[in-house]
Amino acid sequence: MANYEVTVSTGNLLYANTFNNIYIKLVGTDGESNHTWLLNISGPLAFNTGAVSSTFTLSCTNSIGKLLLIELNKHPVIVFPEDAWFPNKVEVKSPEGQTFNFPIYRWITDSEVHLYRDGKGLYYTHPLGKYSREKELKEREEAYQWHVYEQGIPRCMKAENTESLPLEVHFSFTKTTEFLFTAAQGLIELKLDGQGDCTEKWTDMDSIYRAFCCKITDISVYVQKHWKEDEFFAYQFLNGVNPMLIRRCSAIPRTFQSLKAWSSSMNENIYLCDYKLLDGVEANTINGMKQYLMAPLVLLQRTPDDKLMPIAIQLKQTPGYNNPIFCPTDSEYDWLMAKIFVRSADFNFHELNIHLLRTHLLAEVFAVSLLRNVPMVHPLYKLLIPHTRYSLQINLMARNRLISKDACGGEGMFTILKRSMASMTYSSLCIPDDIAERGMEAVPNYYYRDDGLKLWDIIHKFVKGILNCYYKSDADVEKDSELQKWISDIFVEGFLSNAKTGIPQGFSTVAALVKFVTMVIFTCSVQHSAVNSGQYDYGAWMPNTPISLQLPPPTTKGTTSEATMLETFPDVNVTVQGMAIMHLLSKQSTDFVPLGHYPDEHFFEKIPCKLIKEFQGDLEIQSVIIKVRNENLDVPYTYMNPTVVENSVAI
Repeated sequence: MANYEVTVSTGNLLYANTFNNIYIKLVGTDGESNHTWLLNISGPLAFNTGAVSSTFTLSCTNSIGKLLLIELNKHPVIVFPEDAWFPNKVEVKSPEGQTFNFPIYRWITDSEVHLYRDGKGLYYTHPLGKYSREKELKEREEAYQWHVYEQGIPRCMKAENTESLPLEVHFSFTKTTEFLFTAAQGLIELKLDGQGDCTEKWTDMDSIYRAFCCKITDISVYVQKHWKEDEFFAYQFLNGVNPMLIRRCSAIPRTFQSLKAWSSSMNENIYLCDYKLLDGVEANTINGMKQYLMAPLVLLQRTPDDKLMPIAIQLKQTPGYNNPIFCPTDSEYDWLMAKIFVRSADFNFHELNIHLLRTHLLAEVFAVSLLRNVPMVHPLYKLLIPHTRYSLQINLMARNRLISKDACGGEGMFTILKRSMASMTYSSLCIPDDIAERGMEAVPNYYYRDDGLKLWDIIHKFVKGILNCYYKSDADVEKDSELQKWISDIFVEGFLSNAKTGIPQGFSTVAALVKFVTMVIFTCSVQHSAVNSGQYDYGAWMPNTPISLQLPPPTTKGTTSEATMLETFPDVNVTVQGMAIMHLLSKQSTDFVPLGHYPDEHFFEKIPCKLIKEFQGDLEIQSVIIKVRNENLDVPYTYMNPTVVENSVAI
């Protein structure tokens, strides 16, 4: 007799356990076992939540060779109804002393027989592999379908509500419970309950301060104290929540024509922030009041003592007598109002282009294409599936609840998204290329750049090591049909077949694959953290980040005052609701999984497991470097510290 020792691990999720009878069949290169009931003295407790079962012994007449897959199913017993079960993995030790792991990490809700393959992908070389692979992908294509949410932006997953999502991509119970805090519940947590329906204007700065003081962070306190200062205004272009717009200015834009006299003195120390994507976008009407959204141009200069300072602001793209250029030498409120309109424009540009499109929507594209086209034990699946956790549900909830059309108006929002989509390039998603294209290699105190480039290199090293284990030559990449289908789907459904983006339509080299996968992981983890986690820090003090403005900008100088500023600010309810949403989106979940941590085991080979440990070690070293640097900063830059970077777009 040949005895096989079977151990089953059940997930540590709420209701992951089952009281049903569990049956298994082993399929190997030289035969298969009988369909066997896994029964021992532990009884139903063998499959309890978080449990690793005691060993089941499964006997065969002869050895069935190397194990390729298992067949797993469950049946209800008389005293217990059919329930759902979430097994993590099955481990089998053969009589020859080999250990085979079968990763599952999904719910089994019925009594059907389900096939799971060896985690090392041995099935690829066996005829059974083709059958099981095709069966899995057919089921996946049915479960994960593309949907056109709006023409001109990336496709999303077809699902009406969270209940219609496949169970394997649902939030955990913990995550679901925590996310039940809506914006209104957030108002209670911020002690702002009762102000969410107040449509009055702010009458003085003290009232804004009292609302702000209900829930503060160290950085938000710094923001409140320094928001009027030019140096801090400029600092936010480098290390605030939108660090991707600023670029070195080699020539004055034609829309800044009244500054053309400066052209002769242009040098590498002049920088530009141009919000042209917002030009002509109609803002919404809120509380019966028309809102105003500008498309400013901002010039900044690097001073001899390595500070970045604003030197000119034009609030509309088209030059004219009613579109003055504001300068630091103007009156206090003329200059402050110009900066306020810039900060409001930056909020809209950041939320729709930098945050929503370039992290959330792209993460969904990468995830849906992976789940549709790549089987579970494919190396690409094992590498990327941790970086898709919760992304589909969080995006669906955002579409249904949190993507507010009040910020810039319904059609205005989609106008910005479509313009952003049309201007997006592959190189802008790869931080080394993006920094070089924007000419930002030398500007000092650019911590987004410093931390981002280092983390890109760490991720690239890890991805290269993993993929080199499976792809020994460029030919291996070219002939991998599942890999090619994944990138093809991304190009067609995510980037709308626009070759001008530079997104690959296929992979012909290992190097090209490594770079693209690095970009995917970086986007879903590091980049999202950089543009998401600081929203409350920089937005809690509303005057620094007004989400809408309800007076037009001044058309002549010398006409502004504090009263003008207060009338321009959003009403009380808009302010506090914005605070609540930013607070919710900046909160870290208690089941947060940091970058490089993989509680679900998908890799079982020796070299990939070693590379994962090296990856985690590199991230720990980088975390220490960031912490030491931050000790000497007035405003610590923490958003790209690996300990606070989540593995996926999960909030």
